[in-house]
Amino acid sequence: MPVEVTWWGHATCTVRDSDVRVLTDPLFARRLAHLRRRRGALPPPGAWRADVALVSHLHADHLHVPSLARLAPGTRLLVPRGAPRAVPGLRRLSHLRVSEVTPGDVTPVGDLAVRAVPARHDGRRLPLGPHRSPALGYVIEGEARTYFAGDTGLFDSMAKEVGPVDVALLPVGGWGPYLGEGHLDAGRAAQALERLAPRSAVPVHYGTYWPIGMDAVRPHEFHAPGDEFVRLAAQRAPGVAVHRLGHGESVRLGVAR
Repeated sequence: MPVEVTWWGHATCTVRDSDVRVLTDPLFARRLAHLRRRRGALPPPGAWRADVALVSHLHADHLHVPSLARLAPGTRLLVPRGAPRAVPGLRRLSHLRVSEVTPGDVTPVGDLAVRAVPARHDGRRLPLGPHRSPALGYVIEGEARTYFAGDTGLFDSMAKEVGPVDVALLPVGGWGPYLGEGHLDAGRAAQALERLAPRSAVPVHYGTYWPIGMDAVRPHEFHAPGDEFVRLAAQRAPGVAVHRLGHGESVRLGVAR
C-alpha cells in the first residue's frame, strides 16, 4: 500500500499510512498574530480529520490551540513533555486524548508506531513564560518510515537519532525574511537530505505565512525555498525523489522493502 502525503501549508501535513491518518502541527488560521496566510486556501474541514495529531514544539505557529480545538473528539494528540503546563489552553482540550512525549518514546496508533526524535530548536512558548519543552521531530513507522522534522537545525547525530527513513518532510524556509538558528533553509535542508538518504522528500514550512506589511522585504525568502530545495537536493542527494507540492496537493509514495 502506498503512503500518501498531503501538504496543507506551513508545517501542516496529513500522512496516510496503514489506514491511519496522521496530522502534523495543525494550523488552520487565516491570520496568526502578525502573520497572514498569503498563499493557498485554508485547509477544508476534511483536513481536520485524523487518528493522531503531532505537535513538534510550543511556538504558536506549530501548537495552535484554536486549530487543535477543531479536531474530533477522541483524537490522539502527541505533544512535547511539559506542553500542558506551558500552554494552559491545552488543558481545556478535554475532548482530545493528550499524551506528553520525549525523544525515544514510541506511541502505537492502530498499525503505526510514532516515535519521538530530537530536534534542535527553541522549545519555549514565546513571547512570554519561563516554561520550555523539548522541540521534537517524529518518525511515523508503518508501511513506510516517514520523518516529520517539525522545526530543526542540522545536528551531528541527526541520521543516527532519526534512523533510516523512507520519506522526509523537511522545513526549507520560514515565515519571515530572516531565519535564526535552529532552522533549515533550502541549503541546510539539502544537507539534511544527504545525511538521511530517504527514498523521497517533501519540502514544507515555506511559502504560506508572511508578516503583515512586509510583502516587499526579501520576497524571494517567501517564494523561492521550494524550488531552491529541489535544485540543491539534486546536487547533494541525487538519489532522492523530491516532490514539491502545492497547497492541498498530495503524492502517493511507493515503498520497496
